[in-house]
Parts: sequence; C-alpha cells; structure tokens
Amino acid sequence: MRQILTVFSLGLVGLLATPAIVTAESVMDKVKRTGTLTAGTSSDAIPFAYRDQSGKLTGYSVAMLELMRERLEQVTGRSVKLDLVALPPNSRISSIRQGKVDVVCDLSSFTWQRDQQVDFSLAYATTGTQLLVKRWQNFSGPAALINKKIGAFPGTTNELAVKRTQPKAKVVAMRTLKGAFQDLRVGKIDAFAWDGVLLEAELNSTDQWREFKIVQGEPLSKEGVSCMVPENNSRFLDNVNYALFRHMQGFVQGEAKYTRIFDRWFGPKSVLPLSRDYRELVLETMRLTVDSREEIQE
Repeated sequence: MRQILTVFSLGLVGLLATPAIVTAESVMDKVKRTGTLTAGTSSDAIPFAYRDQSGKLTGYSVAMLELMRERLEQVTGRSVKLDLVALPPNSRISSIRQGKVDVVCDLSSFTWQRDQQVDFSLAYATTGTQLLVKRWQNFSGPAALINKKIGAFPGTTNELAVKRTQPKAKVVAMRTLKGAFQDLRVGKIDAFAWDGVLLEAELNSTDQWREFKIVQGEPLSKEGVSCMVPENNSRFLDNVNYALFRHMQGFVQGEAKYTRIFDRWFGPKSVLPLSRDYRELVLETMRLTVDSREEIQE
C-alpha cells in the first residue's frame, strides 16, 4: 500500500512539475475578450497613413482599419475600439509576430520572404517604386543606375526593386524620410527609391518640387498594397478581407459611402489628387478583385 501511495505521489508531483501547454489566443478571441483591435500603421506615408496637423494618425489605410473595426463589431456582437500604433517599416513584421499589434495596414506589399512570417490580405490599392532625383539630373533606364548610390529604407520592396533592376547599383540604407531628402540634397546619394504615390505626396505638400523631381517612365516595380496579419488566424483574415472586398465592391459600384472614403484621400480636393491614369489603374485593380469573387449581398 505504501509503495502504491509513493508511486501515486511521485506521479502527482510529476504532473504538477510539468508546465501546462498554453494555446496562443487567436486575434478574434482577443478582440472579443478585450473589445480592442490594435493596429500598426505609418506616421509619414501620405496619403495612406500619416499624422495630421493635430498629431492624429489618419489616411486611406486607417480608413480601411476603421472598416475592419466595424466588421468585427458585427461578428463579435460587441463594441470594438481601434487602437492605432505608429510603426517604422523595419518593425512591422516583428510587431505582428510578437503580438504587439493584431494587423498592420500602411503601404505594405507582398513578398515571398515576408509571407513566410505573416499572412497578407487582399490588395486594396496599387503602388510602385520610383526614383527621386535632383531636378537637373537625368536618369534613363537601368544602365543609368550602375555604380550610383541609391537610398532606400532597408527591408522594403523599394530596396528589392533597386537590386533587381540594377544589381550594380549601390543601395544605401536610409533611416528617415527627412534624412533621405537631405542626403540627396547634399549629394550623399544620387537618387532615393520610394513609393511613387508617397513621393508625389511629399513633393506636393512642400516646396521641395523646386529642388527634386520624380523620374518619369516605367516604375522599377508595380505592387499591390495589402494589410499584414499574424499567421494561423484564418477567421480574422476572413473578416479583414471581407471588409476590404466590401469597400472595393462598393467603390466600383458607385456606392456613396465607399466613394467618399476613396475621394477623401485621392479625389480632386484630397491630400493627394491622383492623376487620371493612376486613378484608372487603382480602379482597374479593384475591378479585377471584385470580378474574381462572389459579390457580397447585404
């Protein structure tokens, strides 16, 4: 009897000493429990995500996050607050993987390397890498980039686009947008590679168009703009995609709610009035997405 009790006691001690297996909480469960959607975004990517004059984070990507918040309220049956966190490009993925944010929406583009670490939503906009140079400079074709110092933010698709377009270019890591413009101004770099929409917005919002210009012609890359979410959260990604698709469907069909959202950021009186060609490109991207899926009926 004593032996049996001893074995039982040892077994019980073993169970108590064994750490419990903890199952990670899904984003949907976390949102339902806390009533908060924590979202990462940019603070200087006009007009997608930036700080306005009062310091508030705003922009087209933030509007998409607000649509996601509304969708989560519908499916969870409770009020949901949107908590925005400003993130630099090089900390977006790590913030998702560490659980600091539930989703990132700014100007993120799909790459296979990133896809190994996070999951991507539907593309809800279009952009591409272009070069900013001094007004007197002439860049024509990949050969013009040989041995040139091209500034880019590390870990971005802009950096990849430069390397793919001209492997003999010397890519210089930039830390801040202000620093990139200053380095270009004083000749530390020969060009700055960034998203064309953002370059246009930056030049239009300041008087720097007197010093710089965007190299015209074919962009170094063409990319869809998506949101990033943690891996293995299919229910959350389903709702993210639902909100984005509903917006695109509504915009393509001319519904007032969704055309107002788009025109606020890209219309004739917006922060960044798009050229007719670019607007048509974005619209065509949305049409292709909408036509390839079943229409949402409400």
